[in-house]
Amino acid sequence: MSIAWINQDLIAGATPANAHDIEDALVATCLASAAQGDVSAYYDLGVAFSTGSHGVNCDLIEAHKWFNLAAVAGHEEAAMCRADIADEMTAREIAEAQRRAREWLASTTRKAA
Repeated sequence: MSIAWINQDLIAGATPANAHDIEDALVATCLASAAQGDVSAYYDLGVAFSTGSHGVNCDLIEAHKWFNLAAVAGHEEAAMCRADIADEMTAREIAEAQRRAREWLASTTRKAA
């Protein structure tokens, strides 16, 4: 699986000293794309949070939120990933993830208006 928002040339040239800064920039870029409604960015953020990669800690609530946003927008693989991680979550955690997804949608809708 390839993360769409990662510039592989940038990663290849990373040194231990600047790798963290590069990963932070990549996540920031993906978040900016997500704010524009980029469904692939939603999915990529779900992958990053579900695996604890690209400079973020593993966080199933955040992963579920991003997979949920992608799935609602029609991303079929995101729907499967959301179901997979939901099996590892409590009902309270799933409810929190859904609340965060609603907040994200509400905040991006307000910014667009």
